[in-house]
Amino acid sequence: MFASRSSVRRLLAAGAALAIGLSAASADAADLVVSAAASLTNAFADTGRAFERVNPGNKVVFNFAASDVLLAQIVKGAPADVFASADQEAMDKAVAQNAVDVKTRHDFVRNRLVLIAPADSTIGISGLASLSNPAIKHIAIGNPASVPVGRYTKGVLEKANMWASLEPKYVNSASVRQALDYVARGEAEAGFVYSTDAAIMKGRVKVAAEVPTEKPILYPIAVVKDSKNTALAQSFLTFISSPAMQTILADYGFGKP
Repeated sequence: MFASRSSVRRLLAAGAALAIGLSAASADAADLVVSAAASLTNAFADTGRAFERVNPGNKVVFNFAASDVLLAQIVKGAPADVFASADQEAMDKAVAQNAVDVKTRHDFVRNRLVLIAPADSTIGISGLASLSNPAIKHIAIGNPASVPVGRYTKGVLEKANMWASLEPKYVNSASVRQALDYVARGEAEAGFVYSTDAAIMKGRVKVAAEVPTEKPILYPIAVVKDSKNTALAQSFLTFISSPAMQTILADYGFGKP
């Protein structure tokens, strides 16, 4: 459903980018490596193409995975110029490990946590209390040890005094997209993902309930400390926060920070 963009949006994107002079960011062609949270996959594919259009010769190479996994790769020396995390904890770890330039860190979008079920489910899930239903044998969640959506999920269930009682049902996933796939394939009767992830599989999953989180789900972004393309990386950060790119991100369900 997100395969094409309207010509109006393309013009908006190009106009905004040119207005802030991004094409002057780097005189030489270069690959910009962006390590980004898995939930940004579809939206960043569009913004990456828009960035390339106004930076001729430069290519954006994306690496999508769980935020903590990406940080571990960066710390071990994997090439990266930009790090975009799905929660503050992963970015805080990046700052603590001196992996990013803290001066460039800022929040650029927000998201929402939702409880989903397979589109053809007849169990009747309507909220957290429904998860105690014996018919629900598997609940797909991100692994809280390494996946931000899992940390948000754990926080919500702990606050509801349900975390321990539901533990036998958890199917830990390596990313929010894996949790989404488990539910979409019917391998889990319920799961927790971001609203933006649920939106890309409307025909295969349905949102049973939006789940308020104690802390807002804000995505921080920063230039990687060891980036070999710092000027281009900073330009990408500026670009992603421009009004035209925020419009594209909103198209995918992301809110303003």
